[in-house]
Amino acid sequence: MTLSKVDPGFTALPYAALAEVALNRAAELGATHADFRFERIRYQHLGVRDGVLQGASDSEDLGFAVRVIHGGAWGFASGVVLDPDEAVRVADTAVQVARVAAAMTTRPVELAPEPVYADATWVSAYDVNPLDVPTADKADLLIGWTNRLREHPVVTHATAGLQQVMENKFYADLAGTRTTQQRIRLMPEFEAMGSDDKSGTFDSMASIAPPAGRGWEYLTGAHWDWDQELATVPDLLAEKLVAPGVQAGTYDLVIHPSNLWLTIHESIGHATELDRAMGYEANYAGTSFATYDKLGTLQYGSPVMHVTGDRTVDHGLATIGYDDEGVQTQAWDIVRDGVLVGYQLDRPMGHMKPELNGGRSNGCAYADSPGHIPIQRMANVSLQPAPGGPSTAELIGRVERGIYVVGDKSWSIDMQRFNFQFTGQRFFAIENGELRGQLRDVAYQATTTDFWNSMEAVGGPETWVLGGAFNCGKAQPGQVASVSHGCPTSLFRDVRILNTSDEAGH
Repeated sequence: MTLSKVDPGFTALPYAALAEVALNRAAELGATHADFRFERIRYQHLGVRDGVLQGASDSEDLGFAVRVIHGGAWGFASGVVLDPDEAVRVADTAVQVARVAAAMTTRPVELAPEPVYADATWVSAYDVNPLDVPTADKADLLIGWTNRLREHPVVTHATAGLQQVMENKFYADLAGTRTTQQRIRLMPEFEAMGSDDKSGTFDSMASIAPPAGRGWEYLTGAHWDWDQELATVPDLLAEKLVAPGVQAGTYDLVIHPSNLWLTIHESIGHATELDRAMGYEANYAGTSFATYDKLGTLQYGSPVMHVTGDRTVDHGLATIGYDDEGVQTQAWDIVRDGVLVGYQLDRPMGHMKPELNGGRSNGCAYADSPGHIPIQRMANVSLQPAPGGPSTAELIGRVERGIYVVGDKSWSIDMQRFNFQFTGQRFFAIENGELRGQLRDVAYQATTTDFWNSMEAVGGPETWVLGGAFNCGKAQPGQVASVSHGCPTSLFRDVRILNTSDEAGH
């Protein structure tokens, strides 16, 4: 990995001067806290179907925001005109908003303390910025993927896509913190589609490659075996099309990281956001069953369960050096020995609960654009492997009657993150410790605590994969964040399995 530098096209922009003007104006108006955030976010997406480029789009989000505490209330405003007069206007507006909000604020806003970082720079871990690669080269790669998939007789259609993001941020506040950051992330994908003429079954099989905080080298190097996956996906699809439907009942499950990451996201990641647990976030996908009174006592899962929040792990989609409140990012325990021991929090939540994390935020504030206010967002929430733990084959070998689950697909979970069901892409019957071919129409159903308490074993470090998503939604107005979740292959006992085709007929 080479050490990349912040794009000079970003550092040439006048953010430092605008910050000084805006912060000085907020101070003149009596703000007890003010921060300035300047962002340039570049997006590119390519889509291919059946060997033909369907579209290539580029967009950019550029602007700045001022957030203040005045009279014990938040105020926020943003702008896109990059001149000092606009910086003054935006600061004035933010203070005016706070003055209005103060009359409705019953508990004054206070922030957990944080050291000052006077001139900090952070760049994510990547070699080649994908936005520097010619669009034609990227299109050729995706076209080649779909052509290779369609060489198989079962594949009637194939799609491929690539989303790329380059995010630059400058942050400054009245305390003296100044951070400049750059991170790259991308999400490659492909999918093969086909049907079985005898049964009339139509289905698809997709790549299980995770999105990652990496550069173009992810698609051309040794980080993922694209050739192997392109060769095997059509055969897996052919087997799936003629596979028998699962018999509903109770099974042991061995779950691959390509499926388990999403269960972690929905049943642990969202459930341990402190704003949800305390009822502050209730209007978008609910609150949480893991309420604050359960801290230190809730048996979230079995004793082998160790879950961390981490905004520092290499190539994580939620990895950053400093969050959108100027907090240096960290890693910490959320579940240890199966017990709930921590939450994700920002500076206001850190002040409200000083017994958490030493009274300090753990760096979970994020805004997805300069037009949005920072909110508490998810870290890279990950299930840790067992040092010297079993391989995937060894876990399968422990099962007499079960199912091996690979790849994510659909999911459903209630507003408190407690009752859920998840499907997947690939399901393999396990009989007497061996795989016996694919099954169809599988969904596993449980409550969060029953499911995680049924986890008998986690795999060793060699089974651990960092999965994730580009599209985690939260808040109203809605914001979207990218987040990773690492986990090992894991073994669960006596989990309820539904046949989704049978259920659809009820």
